[in-house]
Amino acid sequence: QVQLVESGGGLVQTGGSLRLACVLSGGSASAYVMTWFRQAPGEERDFVAGITWNGGRIYYAESVKGRFTISRDNVKNTVTLQMSSLKPEDTAVYFCAANENTLARASNAYNYWGQGTQVTVSS
Repeated sequence: QVQLVESGGGLVQTGGSLRLACVLSGGSASAYVMTWFRQAPGEERDFVAGITWNGGRIYYAESVKGRFTISRDNVKNTVTLQMSSLKPEDTAVYFCAANENTLARASNAYNYWGQGTQVTVSS
């Protein structure tokens, strides 16, 4: 059974950086599209960034383009999200998600989810 575990969240000041990691177990990461979503209190779960199995396609939400970078290491079964120039509006729980099919921006396209990691950006 595929499991995803996120790490790396925390509290950071505006303009700071954080690096999130997601480790996939129970399968080979090379078989999966990997993505990051985020959800702020009272808000829907929004797409942040996604990467195909070989890194050939990468998508970002407009709100994070130029500030966030997604990458993956299929040997380590890990996908990372490097976040820079963080803003208070980036505050949310960040979730790692995976599927075997297609890189999509809709959360219902993903059948594997991590438990989430909190990112808080103070002003």
